Amino acid sequence: MRFAPPILAAFLAVLLWTSAAPAQSAGDEIDYDAWASVAGRAEDAIEAGRASDEAFESLRAEIVVWRDRFLRGQDVNSARIETLRAQIEALGPAPAEGETEAEDLAARRTELTAQLAKMRAPVSKAEEAFSRADGMAREIDGILRERATDALLQHDATPLNPALWPGAISEFMASLRSIGVEAREAWNSDIRREEFRNELPRTLFFLVIAALLLLRGRPTMEYLTHRVLERFRGRGRSLAGFLTSLGQVVVPVLGIVLLVWALQSTGLVGLRGQAIADTLPFFGICVFGARWLGLRLFPKRGDVAHLLQATPEQGRTMRVSATTLGFLIGLLVTVLNLADYEDYAREVGIVLVFPIALLAGLVLLRIGRVLIALARQGPAGAELAAEGDDEPRQGSGGMALIARAVMIAGPLGTAMVAVGYLNAGLYLIVPTSLSLALIGLLLVLTQVIRELYALATGIGEEDMQAALIPTLLSFLTVLAALPLFALVWGARVADLTELWAQFREGFTLGDTRISPQSFLTFVIVFVVLYLATRVVQGALRRNVLPKTQIDPGAQTAIVSGLGYVGIFLAALLAITAAGIDLSSLAIVAGALSVGIGFGLQNIVQNFVSGIILLIERPVNEGDWIEVGGHTGIVKKISVRSTLIETFDRNDVIVPNGDFISGAVSNWTRTNNIGRIKVLVGVAYGTDTRRVAEILKEIAQEHPLVTVNPEPGIDFLGFGADSLDFRIRAVLRDVNYSVSVKTELNHRIAERFAEEGIEIPYAQRDIWLRNPEALAGAVPGIRSTPELQLGDADQELTPEQIAEASGDGSGEGEAT
Repeated sequence: MRFAPPILAAFLAVLLWTSAAPAQSAGDEIDYDAWASVAGRAEDAIEAGRASDEAFESLRAEIVVWRDRFLRGQDVNSARIETLRAQIEALGPAPAEGETEAEDLAARRTELTAQLAKMRAPVSKAEEAFSRADGMAREIDGILRERATDALLQHDATPLNPALWPGAISEFMASLRSIGVEAREAWNSDIRREEFRNELPRTLFFLVIAALLLLRGRPTMEYLTHRVLERFRGRGRSLAGFLTSLGQVVVPVLGIVLLVWALQSTGLVGLRGQAIADTLPFFGICVFGARWLGLRLFPKRGDVAHLLQATPEQGRTMRVSATTLGFLIGLLVTVLNLADYEDYAREVGIVLVFPIALLAGLVLLRIGRVLIALARQGPAGAELAAEGDDEPRQGSGGMALIARAVMIAGPLGTAMVAVGYLNAGLYLIVPTSLSLALIGLLLVLTQVIRELYALATGIGEEDMQAALIPTLLSFLTVLAALPLFALVWGARVADLTELWAQFREGFTLGDTRISPQSFLTFVIVFVVLYLATRVVQGALRRNVLPKTQIDPGAQTAIVSGLGYVGIFLAALLAITAAGIDLSSLAIVAGALSVGIGFGLQNIVQNFVSGIILLIERPVNEGDWIEVGGHTGIVKKISVRSTLIETFDRNDVIVPNGDFISGAVSNWTRTNNIGRIKVLVGVAYGTDTRRVAEILKEIAQEHPLVTVNPEPGIDFLGFGADSLDFRIRAVLRDVNYSVSVKTELNHRIAERFAEEGIEIPYAQRDIWLRNPEALAGAVPGIRSTPELQLGDADQELTPEQIAEASGDGSGEGEAT
C-alpha cells in the first residue's frame, strides 16, 4: 500500500490479527519441533529485513500465538512444584559446607530435589522459549516502527509543480476509461452476456431498491425522526429520537451495498471497477455518518437538546462542514485505493491527493474557528460572544484546546502535502478528522447513557446532574474508546494486543503474581460482601434497632460501626479469596506506616474522634451547639469532620478533634428547654420595686416562658448611668431565644412608656479643680464656689478649656 497513510494500513493489520490462528488450550502439549521451524524462519526474515510489512505482521501474529502457549506452559506442574518446595522446606535448611545431616534426611532431601528438578524441566523450557518468542516479537516491532517512521518522512515531488499535472490527469483518466474497457470486454464475452441475462431480474430488483434507499431513504428517516420527537413527550423522548435517527445512516448505506451487489451481479465489473466498488460502502459510511453526527451535535430543531450551545448559523456551518469533511475522507480513501491498484508513480498520487487534502484542511480550519467561538461563549449561550472576550470561558478549556489543535493540523497537513510530504500530511489530516468524529460520537453516547439511566431509574433532570452511575458509565465509555484513538493515530493492532498480553500476564506484588483473574475475583468478592453489609445495615436501621430502647444516636453509631467493620472484613476476605499474599510487604508496610503516621496524625486524630462521637453521641444531628467560636445547627456527623450550619446559612466544617479536645456548648442535647437573659436600665430616682413588678409581668405574659420555674427579676446594682435590672426566663424551646428577646424588648419599651419610666442616656460630669484659673481667661466664666461654665447659652469647647489651663497648673477631671 504505497499511498496509504498509517490509519489505512491499520485496517489491514486488524484483518490479519482477527485471522490469526486461535491460541492453543492449556491442556495441549507444546510441539517444540514446530516452534523451532517457526523460530528459524522468523530469525531468517528478521536478519534479512526484506519481508513486506504484511508478511512481518503475519509472522509476528504467529509468534505471539506460540508465546501465549509458552506463557501457559510456565504454569505446568505448578501445584506439584509448590508441594515439593514445601516438603523440602519442612526438612529444614540444608547443611552448610563441611556439615552433615542424618542419612535418612539427606536421602529424602536428594529425592525431593530430583523430583523438583524433573517437574521444573518443562517450566524452564517454556520460560526459555517464551523469552525467545518475546524477543523476536520485539525485534519485528522495531523493524515495523522504523519503516513507518521512514515512510512518514518520505519526501516526494511537490504537487504545485504544473509540469506534473498533465501526466497525473492523463493517468487518472486512463484508469477511468479502463473501467469502461473492462465492461465492454466482459459484454463481448458470450458467457458473461448469458450470465447477465440470467441475473437481470435480481440486478433490476437490487437497483430499484438501492435507488429508493439512496434517493428517499435519508430524507424519510429524518422526517420519521421529527415525527417521533413530536409525538413522544416525557421520558424516553430523546432516546426514541436517537434510535430512529440511526436509520439516517443505516438505510442509505444499505442502499449503497445493494448497488454494489447489483453491479457485481451483472458480471460486467472488472478489476479496476471492483477496486472502486469495494470502497463505496466505506464512502457511504463517511458521508452519511458525518451528516448524522452533525445533526446529533447541532440539531435543526429548537426543541431538541443541544449538546453544544451554538447559534443557528454556527449549527448550520458545522453540519455542512461535517458532511463535507466526511465526503472528502471517503473520496480520499477511494483515490488511494485506486492508486494502489494501478500502482501509480508517487508524483501522480500526490497530484491526485493534493486537491482533496487542500479542501480537507480548509474545512478543518473552519470547524476549528466555530469550536473556538463555542469555547469563548461558554455554556451560557451564544450571546456571550458579543462581549468581545478573546479568552475561552472557564470550563471550555478542553474544547478550546481541541479547536486550536484542529486549526493547526488542517492547514499544516495541507502545507506538508504541498511541499511533498504526502504521508506526513495525510497523517495529520485523516487522524484529526477521525478523532473529531470519535469525540462527537462519545458526546452522543454520553447523552444516550444519561437518557437510559434516567429512563431506568425515573429520576429528574436535577438529580441527574448529581448522579454518579451515568458519570462512571460515560468514563468507562471514554476508556473503551482509547484503543480506537490509538489506532486512528497510527498505532498497530499488535501494539494494542501486546498491552493486552502484558495485562493478562499480570504483575508481581511481593511473592504473588496479580493477574486479571485474581483482580476480578477480588472485585467480585469485595462488591458482594460490601452489598451484604449494606443490606444488613438497612435491616438493622429499619427493622431491628427501632424496636429496641436504644436512643437514635446510639442506633446511628451501631449502624455506622457495622459499616466500617463490614468494609474491613470485605477487603480482608477479598484479598484472601484472590490469593494475594502480602506477607512479604509487611516490613515495607510497617516502615511506611511510621512515616505516614506522622504525616497523617491530624487525620487519624479526627478519625478516632469521629468514632468516639459516633459511640458516645455527645452531639447529634439537629443539635444547636457552639464550638470553636462557631454557633449553629449540626447537619451531618462524618468520620473526619462535622458539618454545622450557622444562623447566617453558612456551612462550617469542624474537625472532630475539636469536639474531643475543646469545650462544646450543646443547647439542645437532652431537651430544647433553655434560659435567656434580658438586660435593661432605668433612670435614677425610679421606683425599683415597681420596675421589678413590671418586668416580671412582661416575662410572664410571653407564651414561651415557662411557669415553673417562673421568670426571675434581678436588681443588679447602681450603674454609672442607670439602675440595672436583668430578666432571667426559661423558654420551652430555646431555638426561639432571639425572637423572644426581641419581643420582650418591645414590651419593655411599651410598658415603660405607659408607666412614665425613663431609660436614661449615658451621662458624664466634668469637675474642674481650679475654676478660679478660668476667671478672666475665658469671657463669660464667673469664679464661684460652684462649677460655672459660662452663660447658659454659651458652651465651652475643649480647646478653650485647654487654653485657660495655661501652663498646665490646672487639671481637669471627668467622672
